Amino acid sequence: MGDVANSSVEFHPKPRQQREAPHAGGFGCTLAELRSLMELRGAEALQKVQETYGDVGGLCRRLKTSPTEGLADNTNDLEKRRQIYGQNFIPPKQPKTFLQLVWEALQDVTLIILEVAAIVSLGLSFYAPPGEESEAKKQDGAVAMEMQPLKSAEGGETEEREKKKANVPKKEKSVLQGKLTKLAVQIGKAGLVMSAVTVIILALYFVIETFVVEGRAWLAECTPVYVQYFVKFFIIGVTVLVVAVPEGLPLAVTISLAYSVKKMMRDNNLVRHLDACETMGNATAICSDKTGTLTTNRMTVVQSYLGDTHYKEVPAPSALTPKILDLLVHAISINSAYTTKILPPEKEGALPRQVGNKTECALLGFVLDLKQDFQPVREQIPEDKLYKVYTFNSVRKSMSTVIRMPDSGFRLFSKGASEILLKKCTNILNSNGELRSFRPRDRDDMVQKIIEPMACDGLRTICIAYRDFSAAQEPDWDNENEVVGDLTCIAVVGIEDPVRPEVPEAIRKCQRAGITVRMVTGDNINTARAIAAKCGIIQPGEDFLCLEGKEFNRRIRNEKGEIEQERLDKVWPKLRVLARSSPTDKHTLVKGIIDSNTGEQRQVVAVTGDGTNDGPALKKADVGFAMGIAGTDVAKEASDIILTDDNFTSIVKAVMWGRNVYDSISKFLQFQLTVNVVAVIVAFTGACITQDSPLKAVQMLWVNLIMDTFASLALATEPPTESLLLRKPYGRDKPLISRTMMKNILGHAAYQLTTIFTLLFVGELFFDIDSGRNAPLHSPPSEHYTIIFNTFVMMQLFNEINARKIHGERNVFHGIFGNPIFCTIVLGTFVIQIVIVQFGGKPFSCSPLSTEQWLWCLFVGVGELVWGQVIATIPTSQLKCLKEAGHGPGKDEMTDEELAEGEEEIDHAERELRRGQILWFRGLNRIQTQIRVVKAFRSSLYEGLEKPESKTSIHNFMATPEFLINDYTHNIPLIDDTDVDENEERLRAPPPPSPNQNNNAIDSGVYLTTRGTKSATSSVFSSRPGSPLHSVETSL
Repeated sequence: MGDVANSSVEFHPKPRQQREAPHAGGFGCTLAELRSLMELRGAEALQKVQETYGDVGGLCRRLKTSPTEGLADNTNDLEKRRQIYGQNFIPPKQPKTFLQLVWEALQDVTLIILEVAAIVSLGLSFYAPPGEESEAKKQDGAVAMEMQPLKSAEGGETEEREKKKANVPKKEKSVLQGKLTKLAVQIGKAGLVMSAVTVIILALYFVIETFVVEGRAWLAECTPVYVQYFVKFFIIGVTVLVVAVPEGLPLAVTISLAYSVKKMMRDNNLVRHLDACETMGNATAICSDKTGTLTTNRMTVVQSYLGDTHYKEVPAPSALTPKILDLLVHAISINSAYTTKILPPEKEGALPRQVGNKTECALLGFVLDLKQDFQPVREQIPEDKLYKVYTFNSVRKSMSTVIRMPDSGFRLFSKGASEILLKKCTNILNSNGELRSFRPRDRDDMVQKIIEPMACDGLRTICIAYRDFSAAQEPDWDNENEVVGDLTCIAVVGIEDPVRPEVPEAIRKCQRAGITVRMVTGDNINTARAIAAKCGIIQPGEDFLCLEGKEFNRRIRNEKGEIEQERLDKVWPKLRVLARSSPTDKHTLVKGIIDSNTGEQRQVVAVTGDGTNDGPALKKADVGFAMGIAGTDVAKEASDIILTDDNFTSIVKAVMWGRNVYDSISKFLQFQLTVNVVAVIVAFTGACITQDSPLKAVQMLWVNLIMDTFASLALATEPPTESLLLRKPYGRDKPLISRTMMKNILGHAAYQLTTIFTLLFVGELFFDIDSGRNAPLHSPPSEHYTIIFNTFVMMQLFNEINARKIHGERNVFHGIFGNPIFCTIVLGTFVIQIVIVQFGGKPFSCSPLSTEQWLWCLFVGVGELVWGQVIATIPTSQLKCLKEAGHGPGKDEMTDEELAEGEEEIDHAERELRRGQILWFRGLNRIQTQIRVVKAFRSSLYEGLEKPESKTSIHNFMATPEFLINDYTHNIPLIDDTDVDENEERLRAPPPPSPNQNNNAIDSGVYLTTRGTKSATSSVFSSRPGSPLHSVETSL
């Protein structure tokens, strides 16, 4: 076993063969033996295989499978294996039955109160004075109607609780969720107090009026009638509570997120975590990869240094000596993944197709441009003839391959970052193909005259070198530093990866929107700076920093090598480019920005990543973007959103959708809180003055339906506009309800309350109708109260149009026809209201209205639009008395949550529930109830995205259970996620075993991964298709 830190692996199979003992079923290995084998890792597993089975081939023979072909397509054989070894899947957890969910839902305190009220009301309904109809039946129906949404909300909460137990919890709630939690708790407390005061006042008023003022005695035969009055008071109190509680808020969040997620798919954003959608709208910083995200990821060699000559374009083959040309072709063809190829174009006139690692594709394309061919070289030296492979990693930033020469000697080919590999070169080929000495002074001269000009043109520079070993001087292949040294430089090439044409404009939009874009790459500092300038990340005259990984670490670490937040806070605000960085550096940067308390507000950070070792940074970020095309399975699993086109412009669209979600929730809040304020005050005041609410229980439920479900659909489905990118991010601490929104809420509430109370106390005089005040207990519906109800609903309908704008805009109709859902709901609600008023009768406590009365109701409703213009005229800055509401959780709360690592999240609202202060808040978790629906929609797309044929070979082993995100440690050597890059580790298909002691990692059936268990790094068996152990797994 080689040292994993240098990514080289040796496998020397032992010649001895173990005698195969007979086992049940005709196979030479039991299920228990395989299970115990899978519990081992690295050298222990390899030793166990060698001791028990001789080698991997011996294990495959016992299992009657082929290490290269896998299992035969034999139905009887496959069925026999299933019976002996079982099916190869994880059994799903047994879900709770519907009745169990219902029973758990019924444990909610609010539901228990409603259930008791329903039972009492139902019992009293069997007694009624002769000739009178009991109203309890109707009110019982109202209670039953109200129970339904609460029941479903609680059911969703219990399901989500089970999900929380099964999954690793997020340490910190999303920005929007935290703000909604605090706001909803505050509203709930106010509503609970109002409902309790209402019931107390009604009961005291009745007792004093009946038994003190009128002097009546409590008679036994009148007890049921008195109890009916108290039940009525109680139900009025519950009505006030129901109206006060913004039950539609979680539904609005769910609808808005679900709608956005579906639409974002069209913009190449596959959302994996629902809350990431709105969090992206608050993003203040984006740490982006370069290759493939900002650039096209179609690389070509455009400059080269060969034979002491700097070519600004591809040289003619005749300009190079045969020796240089032959060495160059062999070095590129052999020291690249054999799965990397250049294929003919699919259409005539199109560019050739690049398959595999893009840097290697550029080098292979260079070979073709030199009128040479790499395929004959690979056929002459197939992959199983390769003697040793040192795969790429971020420490040495190079890859090397050893082959055996015909004279029994060895030749090593190496390629990697030019400034690093040139330090290992002691010779260079001159124009005649002869070796000449390459001293440090020559290297410095080359760096200054060749490499730096290439890098300043935005080119990635790669050095290609070789070294010969005689048969008598075979080195210690485990000592890579000795082997990959004393090299002879063949060439230095400059590879161009053009910036995507749409990226500069997308970055300008981000900067205009108050979002700082940073580039984190493994490229040379000069290359990275040139690309950043082309993209617009850095501008001439700006005060910015461009650092290499080493310098970055030097600045942020103390003498003991520990990272200090204070040092980091001095670096990251000006940092725009981090070059020659490792994934560890990316994680350090992201964590440092998120944990920083400098500036006016805490940062919300988005990160892009495609490599396996980007997992920790993607997890740590507020929003992690994985590449759908170039990204590995581990990166995708660690991400929140997958970019299906690997394009930075899709991130900008995600920002726009995220801000739209946030604004949609704010629009709904502005509308609903206006209704809440008016309905609660009307119900409370009317009940206290007239001993009855002007708005009956069933009418309140209809209003609740309008402002909950229908308004959620209408306001939460507004499409985003470019204007969303013209303002700064709200950030973590910006209140959910701004002073402008508070002005709108209170202003419209004042208009509606004035109208309602005017109609309540003098409306019968204006319309010349009978008064509905102080009506007997079971009196028929009155025109007076029907007009109040109808006017109230009309005002809500037109105020819903006002609620479309939350930043003080005057034109509330702008873009209204771009949202057909909104138009349909407003018109549909109006039609249903006509039916309820004209034909609702006693069930809805409505009396039909005349045309004139309807026109007056409409006139008052339209007045909401005019009043909205009056409110918009009042400058918010002059209203110093207005307070904001819905602030995010404080810094102390967030710190506590982050410290509660590994524990199940218990948010502020849940703690309030446990103290019994807020009985209704579980409705907020409706947002999580809907996550399953969205995931079901997403899963088919996501599964299609992860098919093996859409990924290069390393992707297959990265999905194995052995590779867990949670096992990461920050001190492990990480594979660089860019450039020459981790794809080189992925790429070698397993050939049949050969007798030449091939040390290729893939040929040995042993693969590399990172794992934070017993040691910082270890090697594990791969389960990729075609590998021996994949066959073992398939045979189970």
